[in-house]
Amino acid sequence: MDEFRSPAGSGVPAAEGVRQSWTATVAALPEGARIRGEVIGRQRFGVFIRIHGMPDAVGLAEVGGMPHELELLAMGAAVPGLVIWHADHNNLSEDQVG
Repeated sequence: MDEFRSPAGSGVPAAEGVRQSWTATVAALPEGARIRGEVIGRQRFGVFIRIHGMPDAVGLAEVGGMPHELELLAMGAAVPGLVIWHADHNNLSEDQVG
């Protein structure tokens, strides 16, 4: 099995649910909000996190500045975090794309 994979499987919110709940998610998790979650996907650029208390939200913890000797968190790892920004461009519906 490849150690790098996108979020998939039971417990991972459907993409359409994430898109439909985007406005409510941003309102509930403003920049600076503290979160807790679980790693549900790993890529070379970071880990995807299912955010506790937000069933239709998936966060991304990017690791661009992580020292090379450290390793990405394992699948299923519990993580605390802080919302530092919202990537609106990842949540546009088809009618918003020009």
